[in-house]
Amino acid sequence: MTTGTGASEKTAMARLVILTLAAGQFLMALDSSVMNVSIATVAQDLDTTVTGIQGAITAYTLVMAMFMILGGKVGALIGRKRAFTIGCVVYASGSLTTALAPNLTVLLIGWAFLEGIGAALIMPAIVALVAGNFPPERRPAAYGLVAAAGAIAIALGPLIGGIATTYFSWRWVFAGEVVIVVGILALARRVSDTPPGRRPRIDLVGACLSAAGLGTFVYGVLRSDDWGWFMPKPDALSWLGISAVVWLMLGGMFLVWLFFRWESHLVEQHKEPLVDPGLLRNRHLTGGLTMFFFQFLVQMGVFFVVPLYLSVALGLSALATGVRILPLSVTLLAAAVAVPRLLPNVSPRLIVRLGILSMLAGTIVLLAALDIDADGGIVTIPLLLIGLGIGLLASQLGAVTVSAVPDEQSAEVGGIQNTVTNLGASIGTALAGSILITVMTSSFITNIEQSPAIPPQVKSQASVKLQGGVPFLSDAQLQDGLAQAGASSETTQAALDANTDARIDGLRAALALLAFASVVALFFVQRIPTTQLRAEASRS
Repeated sequence: MTTGTGASEKTAMARLVILTLAAGQFLMALDSSVMNVSIATVAQDLDTTVTGIQGAITAYTLVMAMFMILGGKVGALIGRKRAFTIGCVVYASGSLTTALAPNLTVLLIGWAFLEGIGAALIMPAIVALVAGNFPPERRPAAYGLVAAAGAIAIALGPLIGGIATTYFSWRWVFAGEVVIVVGILALARRVSDTPPGRRPRIDLVGACLSAAGLGTFVYGVLRSDDWGWFMPKPDALSWLGISAVVWLMLGGMFLVWLFFRWESHLVEQHKEPLVDPGLLRNRHLTGGLTMFFFQFLVQMGVFFVVPLYLSVALGLSALATGVRILPLSVTLLAAAVAVPRLLPNVSPRLIVRLGILSMLAGTIVLLAALDIDADGGIVTIPLLLIGLGIGLLASQLGAVTVSAVPDEQSAEVGGIQNTVTNLGASIGTALAGSILITVMTSSFITNIEQSPAIPPQVKSQASVKLQGGVPFLSDAQLQDGLAQAGASSETTQAALDANTDARIDGLRAALALLAFASVVALFFVQRIPTTQLRAEASRS
């Protein structure tokens, strides 16, 4: 009886721990998508521009990418649980500041800086705390639930943001985050810490180089829509006739190269590096990191394209758009939970390959189904497939990366892992947006030039003005703009038809790019192990 009671208490404790860590992951991911449907409302409320609010959203990603590796090292220095709780306090302070923000400056301080720093402490600590609280055989299930919580947050973000903005205020989203953090801190007392065996040192030079390199690279990627990837858009920053995006990415890569050269120098001097360069020679670790990169590239690209299609092309409300995305969460959670539980000894390589193929199939089905006259329900089956793929990957990748190294390096790996996922997410969103706008612009201009209903002088003016990119406009927005310009009914209808076709062309091109990325990912699946790794084995 006592043994049964003890086992029951142990199971309940494990559930409480995973609930705490999954809630933390959910909260970190929520900010990446929750305000995407409310940008115009927030801009109006703060008396600023849509560009300013979009800048705040991207700055949050930028700050996380810059400080994630350092956050993992800080966790090793002060303890993973302490880093997690301090990060929660910083994050809650940022959420409260954002909820009360009277202007864009305060919003940037709260949302981008404080929440970004908090996330950089929390996310690597979550990876390490899972490793410290669960034995190797239970880690795939635990990591699967944590990763699923993050992906579900991204899927639910538009729905939560839409409900809050429609019926209450966008500020209540951030006020609610403060309440959730208080609950997480109360539950975190039951989470076991793994105190560091020795007191590591912080490599300040390496920290500066990594932050500067990653920050510069990610900033370049995030500005690609505004400045152009290679050829600069009109009035965009450029040097030697090439977009500043290229130079920023090259500069960031050079700084990251310097960072690894510095880390290798420290190892040769028998000093402690910020990141052990030897980790990158670990085949299974780099395989897991590569899959994380491609997963988030495709995942965030899909989360960029699908809401645009539903809300702008089909004209659904923010609330209806969020509801249509929900099916993805069903298969995602089911796969993330069921696979480790029902198939504990399955080949990680097989599950990862099936996950990539499922994401590829969902993307292709969605690409084929896109139609301006379709009902929003056509995204259901593709999203079920994509959700299944994400769930299959989530059930394996976290355990693959952490089990590839000794437990004492789990926080370090957590920082690298979350940096890679941020890079994948940033590049996926930027690539999808860039190819969408490029193809849509080309298609729109071609359609206008071929339309007999549009006067030649209008065609000439449109071709010149739209070379920098066509905005992704709904029919209502375009119709209002044409009415203000005094366009005739024939010209207006021709422009609306051209815009309709161009939108679908752009969306299909973006999805084709994501499908291509999924195919490329298949070439790297061989680096995933065929058997479940155990952390003990990695020490030998």
